[in-house]
Amino acid sequence: MKSSAELLKEHQLKVTPQRLKIIKMLEEYGHLNVDELYNEMLKEFPSVSLATIYKNINQMIDSGIIQEVKLPQTKSVYELIKEPHLHMICNICLNVEDIIIGTDKIIEEAEKLSGYKIEDSFMTLRGICPSCQNQS
Repeated sequence: MKSSAELLKEHQLKVTPQRLKIIKMLEEYGHLNVDELYNEMLKEFPSVSLATIYKNINQMIDSGIIQEVKLPQTKSVYELIKEPHLHMICNICLNVEDIIIGTDKIIEEAEKLSGYKIEDSFMTLRGICPSCQNQS
């Protein structure tokens, strides 16, 4: 696996301590919203502004390092772009989990039915996670 610095350089972004920290946090936690990123960043960089976090997130989205996962009824979360996967979102606690599953057949069928050449996909399944099922 590439280092965070190599990842930034590969995507023509300057290597900064803040960007390295964002990547590290997303590697560690998987999905974080902007407030969670900001609060974690403040521990290491007390003078960092929320505007700096947004600027870095947007640059990293534009360069293809991270992506936004839009959630119903709450703030979006961000994740590192990795192999194709689905998102499972709990309707109760709004937990987001990645499910690594082949999406090739779904995409092929969608292309066949629509005539589109699909360049990107973002698939989400919603339900109730095991933890919330056990609480009911």
